[in-house]
Amino acid sequence: METAVANHQPAKVWGGGNEPLNASYGKMMMWFFILSDALTFSAFLVSYGFSRFKFIEIWPIADQVFTHVPFFHGNYPMYYVAFMTFVLIMSSVTMVLAVDAGHHLRKSKVALYMLLTIVGGAIFVGSQAWEWATFIKGEYGAVETKGGRILQFVDAETGHQIALHDFVSAAETERAQHLNKNGVWFVDEDALPSYTVADVQAGLAAHENVLVRTETINESGEKTILDRNASVEALAGGLHVVEGANLIRNEYGHRLFADFFFFITGFHGFHVFSGVVINVIIFFNVLLGTYEKRKHYEMVEKVGLYWHFVDLVWVFVFTFFYLV
Repeated sequence: METAVANHQPAKVWGGGNEPLNASYGKMMMWFFILSDALTFSAFLVSYGFSRFKFIEIWPIADQVFTHVPFFHGNYPMYYVAFMTFVLIMSSVTMVLAVDAGHHLRKSKVALYMLLTIVGGAIFVGSQAWEWATFIKGEYGAVETKGGRILQFVDAETGHQIALHDFVSAAETERAQHLNKNGVWFVDEDALPSYTVADVQAGLAAHENVLVRTETINESGEKTILDRNASVEALAGGLHVVEGANLIRNEYGHRLFADFFFFITGFHGFHVFSGVVINVIIFFNVLLGTYEKRKHYEMVEKVGLYWHFVDLVWVFVFTFFYLV
């Protein structure tokens, strides 16, 4: 005797079907990645904000740091950073046009706008590499005191910052760099700067028009410029000549400023570089007709989500790191 077994259908626990919120699996995973990455960038910016406000009275002023433009000499505060931002935002516009062309299955339009997006991303990455090189090399130089403060130098009449080579001459005495291969085994140091602290002190004494500018921000929102006697006294406590910036010393001011610059802009630059590489792959797939055969350009839309996220993150980085 056979026992009849009722064939019960399992109750539905998810009513979204195969494409919840009308989004495919790939798009949903891209959104999950963007959400997690957004939390990471948020943590970086919050850490930056905490450090900045902790040392707000001595934090470097961005307008006095990012003043360089390729092939031009002079003081152009934030001009080139603004240009980089404009290029990246325009690349986001061309990505929107590429996605829209994909919705209408216009292969040639997709290829054109993808190419423009790639060019914009490449310009941004190249500009950021140039900005890094300029930041690391430095232009003016400074002196670090025994207390870790940074002393810069300005013209007494104009108040504009001047470089060490404008008033300092290197002494002819030979200096030896400590390396563990030719000295005491545990002694090692970075490459020697162009001048010694004694050279800078002698140059300051010989030029009455040179004054010291400290890290401290005064009531008018500018770095404090010392008078002549105070400048000589402050420089007497000099310990190192600093040229450029790295993770140890920073001629622009507080060391944490350079640390966050390298970390935040470098992490974002890696995202942009990765996006350019992905866009190049998608671009060649478009040319090969891969998505034309599939009858949809969803892959372009997914990489577009990533690209818009990278652009949006830069807007926040530009606002909080460079402008505020």
